[in-house]
Amino acid sequence: MAIAAVLVLPFGVAQAGTALLTPSILTSALLVGLFSSALPFWLEMVALTRMPARIYGTLTCLEPGLGALAGFLFLHESLTPTQLAGIAAVIAAAFGTALTSRPPVPSPE
Repeated sequence: MAIAAVLVLPFGVAQAGTALLTPSILTSALLVGLFSSALPFWLEMVALTRMPARIYGTLTCLEPGLGALAGFLFLHESLTPTQLAGIAAVIAAAFGTALTSRPPVPSPE
């Protein structure tokens, strides 16, 4: 996240000028970055350590469908049949992988 921010900063400053560098804008950008990527990633890693991988995989395979549903309900977006088929394929593949995964083999002592 930090590398991407540094890479696009010159383009933002060129477009918005020094207004982009005001403390309130920088604080807002930092908060958006934390709450949109860092915090969810950290929470997923915490969940992964506390539940079996099979259950975690089954729950995370539902994310594309839930994202599409949220877009439909809250943003009134609609998807084409091809997009819906793509989401269904991703969910089916992830669900199948989660269901057919074998438990880890214990290491010999």
